Amino acid sequence: MRDIVVFSGSSNKILTERICENLGLVPGEIELMKFANGETSVRLCDSVREKDVLVIQSGCGRVNDNFMELLLMISACKMASAKRITVVCPLFFYSRQAESPSSKKGVPFLPGGNRHTLLDSVPPSPRSLSRASNHTPSSSLVSNTVISSQITPQKVSQTSIPQAQVTDTSVASPSPLNPAAAARSLQAQAQTPVQTPAQSQTQSLSQSPSHSQSPHHPYKSWVAQSGTLIANLLTSAGADHIVTMDLHDAQFQGFFDIPVDNLYSKPLVQHYIVNYVRDYKDCVIVSPDAGGAKRAAAIADSLGLQFALIHKERRQRVAEHPVTAVSMGPYLLAPVASTDDLIVGPAVGSNTGSNSDTSINKNASNSDTIVATTMLVGDVQGKVCVIVDDLVDTATTIIRAARLLKEQGCIYVYALITHGIFSGDALKKVKKCGTIDQVITTNTVDQTTHVQEYGKVNGEPLEVLDVSRIFAEAIRRINNGESVSLIYDQGW
Repeated sequence: MRDIVVFSGSSNKILTERICENLGLVPGEIELMKFANGETSVRLCDSVREKDVLVIQSGCGRVNDNFMELLLMISACKMASAKRITVVCPLFFYSRQAESPSSKKGVPFLPGGNRHTLLDSVPPSPRSLSRASNHTPSSSLVSNTVISSQITPQKVSQTSIPQAQVTDTSVASPSPLNPAAAARSLQAQAQTPVQTPAQSQTQSLSQSPSHSQSPHHPYKSWVAQSGTLIANLLTSAGADHIVTMDLHDAQFQGFFDIPVDNLYSKPLVQHYIVNYVRDYKDCVIVSPDAGGAKRAAAIADSLGLQFALIHKERRQRVAEHPVTAVSMGPYLLAPVASTDDLIVGPAVGSNTGSNSDTSINKNASNSDTIVATTMLVGDVQGKVCVIVDDLVDTATTIIRAARLLKEQGCIYVYALITHGIFSGDALKKVKKCGTIDQVITTNTVDQTTHVQEYGKVNGEPLEVLDVSRIFAEAIRRINNGESVSLIYDQGW
């Protein structure tokens, strides 16, 4: 390795030391400090002039602070005349957020109105109690002159106006171009008793709906597009190359106008399955959601194993009188409210029992209940299952997947994760669920505290696979100008 300097951020220094050990290098000296108000200070203690600089920082822990620290490190290297700056992010920043999240709601409609009535692009403006007071004297005089010249008071009094029409047209402002509307407005104002400001305020407060009964906001919420922003910040700071692993959303590569190498943990996962999973030739590779189906299917095809998929649909509103659960022989399947699980109980009218219908209606009686349906595609009866996922944060998805697999007859469950973030009490939930027999992750995120917190479950600790050799080989190839794509399938 020639003219190369490796700097480590504060997120995962252990991984940086392992990478440098594989490369036969010593990590560069850098001082990272924080002021009392939280500002980050970066100071380079090694010369980087005309050298190939690598900055290693993972998007875990305090993500925002680590990302700002990374930007300052890149800028410092650029200002110090570095020849090339390569950013190594084992877990890419803000990769969980999809750039264009899909929505099943479609075009929003007005609440309580006609379904085919689209939203008005202009919000309604506030109106005073009397619209006539808002007009200038000249406009009112002209309006009254035109009305009196065309419509006599006798005709106005003899005209029968429905009450609904009076209510609708009372808010319309009198206009000399619409005498009929002006006449109806004047008659409605004459029939309406005059209210004092205190009475009108009391009536408006009594008619205003409570906060709990307010309808949902009709406008579609706007989600910030973080992918483009993160790419622009990194390139503006001075990054020339990006190296990451198992992007949660592969479209992030398209936001950069610099080279991006997305390394795969597939060779490492396959090596573990072949050497450490018991009876691996008869096991089933399971994807906990549709997003990771392609990744899990590629591993299953490479090893010649069976593949299963767990399909879930989130954020479905239950009707006020829900449809009876789907019957499958002596059993029925129905979504559980607010738990993202699947109820398996005796069907209505079967010989096994008759209490399941009541419990399901009890769970789905509220019209505002949020549920999620879950479905397993594949056969796992009496087999060992390996759940393969790229990222685990709160562990809700893998816990639900493992519970469903055990309900379908699985005898042993492995959870093989690339980026084990385990935020909050995720590890406590994994230990408490009792359906995941063994958890395996990598050191793209610092797992020192996680290993101590997890301890042992069923006599098995939290296993951590080392990805430093894959990153070291990629860095060596980049420095020597060799092809990086060869290690995608062959690994290290």
